[in-house]
Amino acid sequence: MARSSTSRTRVIVRQSYYWPDQQLNFWIIIMLATGGVLIGVFAAFVRDQQQFGLGIPWIMPYGITVGGLTILFVWIMLALIYQRRLLPGAVIIGSFILLILYITGIIETALQLFRNTNGIAGQCNSLNSNAPGHGLTVDVLAYLELQSICQSWEAAFAFWIVGAVFFLWMIVLGSQVARGGGGGGER
Repeated sequence: MARSSTSRTRVIVRQSYYWPDQQLNFWIIIMLATGGVLIGVFAAFVRDQQQFGLGIPWIMPYGITVGGLTILFVWIMLALIYQRRLLPGAVIIGSFILLILYITGIIETALQLFRNTNGIAGQCNSLNSNAPGHGLTVDVLAYLELQSICQSWEAAFAFWIVGAVFFLWMIVLGSQVARGGGGGGER
């Protein structure tokens, strides 16, 4: 009995996706800024808490971690863009995970800021009503430092929202790219 030889050929199909350059570049810049702000603000809060000898609430290391994950996600995306291997599915899954983390940050920061008069916003409002005069005094310096802390909380809350909105936008953009729409750009 003679054996017949069968040859197998493999066909490799590589699908390419069109990502709109301007929208992707804008998103990358905003998300790098968002991650950097979260890292910077919450790292400053941790330093202040340690300086005051107070415990560190979970939102502070959480904000640092989520900011770091955001920057890591953007760097991975940049590496994949450079290799022309950015897949919409991976972007959608990563964006969804980070969206959930950002929504958690929004909720906890809102609870810290806007709970009754003991919340940060209530304390900041009472601080503003008791603002000291002008000049080079310790009271003015303390007021400015506390005002900076209040504004940092507000910035963190705003950037949690910005991050959540932009990750939602990336989920929508990724689904458009996966369908071949490309987010409204020309092919």
